[in-house]
Amino acid sequence: MSSNFPFDMRERVAFFVDGANFYQTARNLNVDIDYRRMLTSFVGDAYLLRAHYYTAMADDQEFSSLRPLIDWLDYNGFQITTKPMREFTDNSGQRRRVRPSLDVDLTVDAMTLADSINHLVLFSGDGNYLALVEALQKKGVKVTVVSSLKTTPSMVSDDLRRTADHFLDLADLTDRLGRDPSERPARRERFDDDDDEYDDYDD
Repeated sequence: MSSNFPFDMRERVAFFVDGANFYQTARNLNVDIDYRRMLTSFVGDAYLLRAHYYTAMADDQEFSSLRPLIDWLDYNGFQITTKPMREFTDNSGQRRRVRPSLDVDLTVDAMTLADSINHLVLFSGDGNYLALVEALQKKGVKVTVVSSLKTTPSMVSDDLRRTADHFLDLADLTDRLGRDPSERPARRERFDDDDDEYDDYDD
């Protein structure tokens, strides 16, 4: 078993990635996540049963920097769940985008899969998932949270971190999950152009 990851070879593991939250954590740490390495780095640690990714997308994002990432994840075995951004015009006449919450979608999928896995890895520090973590634990599923305490402010809820069976700080995982700068494509699989779309939350 890897010294970095609290897995057992006999475990069936599922990854659940809260796209917006995990992206912001990685960005604050200046880490470019390599999702190919995320999938392959666990070979030999445990059996990866499923990998899920959740994000909001605007209707006009077909040609945005987010689209190549979503297409790559979908092609390479991630189960993708998206919801459209909602737009409105505020009192000053400015167009605003509101990111819909995918917390419920992630929670329902996780609980549906719970009887088939031993260990769930949640790539998010959002405290809204506290009830999910507790419910999974009651069903005998171990939960590892991947986020960071080393950002300012911290990206992980204290209650979520303390309740999870294990907490892994992304800052300590760059050798396993970060993209080698020399391997970064000219068009990076990130969505820097869309940062403003994650400013507003409709939870």
